[in-house]
Amino acid sequence: MELVRVGVVGTGRMGRNHCRVFSTLRHVDLAGIYDPDTAVANRVAGENDTCAFRTIDDLLEGVDAVSMATPTPTHFPLAMHCLKRGKHLLIEKPIAETEEQAEKLVSAADASGLIVQVGHIERFNPAYAELKNVLLDSSPLVVNFRRLSPYVGSNTDVDVISDLMIHDLDLVLDLMGRVPVTVEASGLTAVSGAIDHVVAQMQFAHGPLVCMTASRVTESKIRCIEITAQDRFIVGNLLDKSVAVHRRTYGQYVNQGNLAAKYRQESVVESIHVPATEPLWLELHHFIHCIRERCVPAVTAHAGWLALRLATQVREAVNQNLLVMGRSLHPWVASDMQCVDVGV
Repeated sequence: MELVRVGVVGTGRMGRNHCRVFSTLRHVDLAGIYDPDTAVANRVAGENDTCAFRTIDDLLEGVDAVSMATPTPTHFPLAMHCLKRGKHLLIEKPIAETEEQAEKLVSAADASGLIVQVGHIERFNPAYAELKNVLLDSSPLVVNFRRLSPYVGSNTDVDVISDLMIHDLDLVLDLMGRVPVTVEASGLTAVSGAIDHVVAQMQFAHGPLVCMTASRVTESKIRCIEITAQDRFIVGNLLDKSVAVHRRTYGQYVNQGNLAAKYRQESVVESIHVPATEPLWLELHHFIHCIRERCVPAVTAHAGWLALRLATQVREAVNQNLLVMGRSLHPWVASDMQCVDVGV
């Protein structure tokens, strides 16, 4: 296949970025886009030197592959339609709205023989790749994920588990290579009416202990993985693309001749080189490579289903320990805070 003809479905923030990257990739012809909002679709098409189609079937007539960046509830019906039309498929995360839908998509993907990749973009973050390399000769004891954001700009069509935590749920499954044996979680709803802040704890057979925090009501954007191992402490910053390895410290008394002995504490911090490559470029380039070379994607439909299943477990645990915050100006003051325990 000399050129892969790609169509982008959905022209929201992520869809526009897909158009931007596909329009620059080698071996790719951005053949067109589709969005029910024709005005937006026409504008985005003009910005990327392609055309907007009036229906998705019109788009599918002239493409080999589809990149789907639409709201989560549309993933299942659109993906099944594309597969029936014989199109390779990239589905933005999460793979579907429900586990049942995800299972059907996995079966359909396996039966089709087509390339189906799920858009868990952090798998292609260069900082995450270097973090995995550092862990090759290390045994983690505790892994702590923090993914925090302000409410403005969040995807409020879904709760924070499907919006933000789903990224780290996929990463932990990739890191561990197995599913957790226990999942505990608590959370609260503060703004959206859905779950806005979650703290989860997971245990894996023979370790490690995994702690996760995801929030869309935090006035700071943080994407961090902190790993405590036997002989090192590793900090991966997925936002500024950095990895630091902290070695254990030790104290030493230094005698300088007739001068009084001095105490010196030393530590070593290794800064790992991280290539400055855009994760989305790497993700979409990988998708095209898999189509052209007929190889298995790094994030298969099955991997997307596992992440969704773990997200469901976290949500079920949260619903047993959910706080609904009142609209007080100072919710941290006990006299002003209204909390309702919602049991399941």
